[in-house]
Amino acid sequence: MARRRQEGNLFFRLDVDFFSDKKIKILKARYGTDGITLYLYLLCEIYKTGYYLKVDEDFEFIISDDLNMDCNKVKQVLNFLLERSLFDNKLFQSDKVLTSAGIQRRYQGMVKARAIKTPIQVEGFWLLPEDETEPFIKVNPSLNNSENNHDNSRKNDDNSEKKETKGKKRKGEYIYTAPPGKYFDDPSLNDAFVLYLNVRQNNGEQLQQEQISLLREELLSMSDNTEELIAMVKKSTMKGWKGFFPLKNQKKGRQSVSDKNRFSNFPQRDNQELIRQLEAMEGKAYEQNA
Repeated sequence: MARRRQEGNLFFRLDVDFFSDKKIKILKARYGTDGITLYLYLLCEIYKTGYYLKVDEDFEFIISDDLNMDCNKVKQVLNFLLERSLFDNKLFQSDKVLTSAGIQRRYQGMVKARAIKTPIQVEGFWLLPEDETEPFIKVNPSLNNSENNHDNSRKNDDNSEKKETKGKKRKGEYIYTAPPGKYFDDPSLNDAFVLYLNVRQNNGEQLQQEQISLLREELLSMSDNTEELIAMVKKSTMKGWKGFFPLKNQKKGRQSVSDKNRFSNFPQRDNQELIRQLEAMEGKAYEQNA
């Protein structure tokens, strides 16, 4: 039986500008030489076996013992390396695998001399797209866990977006899936407002919470009458408007109690009394002119 060819390396390249990299500077500033040591340790372990490293729950304890480093600090540095994309965080979360696109680019350069004659078959967790993958690296899509996991992740994200932004129909009934929440005390007004938000989402608009709050404030500023507010919301929903507008023959903006009883900065009086006063004034004018 043929022996499987070793894919690991005896050494790897370290760029002369390694310490000029901003991420490395921040790593050193936060964790000192322990951060640099741990990162180089992980690179050695990765390139020793190939282009990725599969870890388990005991891995952090092993590193702690090998480097004589506190286990909590090992966790902190590892989280930093994942957050700053020195390792691919998605792949680590899904498969507990340490690698990155940069690591795999350097790996291609390291194996080029021996792989040109005998191409290397990639069995999984390959991150580089086809246009960045060298011809001597043969990626089998059916075996590439990384590609499958990332595709599934994108599909799940797409499906969740569609579920959030689109309604469902069941037996002729429209079930809306707008953002849940209580925006108004009146149930009818709240339901009308939620439906309005849902329709806007179905039209491809992703409203932020701040926008929803501003819409609510805009609506409340237009009337004190709940029935009028409901009618405004329904009309905007039906017309597909992005805001609310006063109903026909309704003046926009709230009127205070004092404003309702004033006209042109003068108090309004009963119409009949006003008419009597006008008639009296006309009578006096007539007597003076007679």
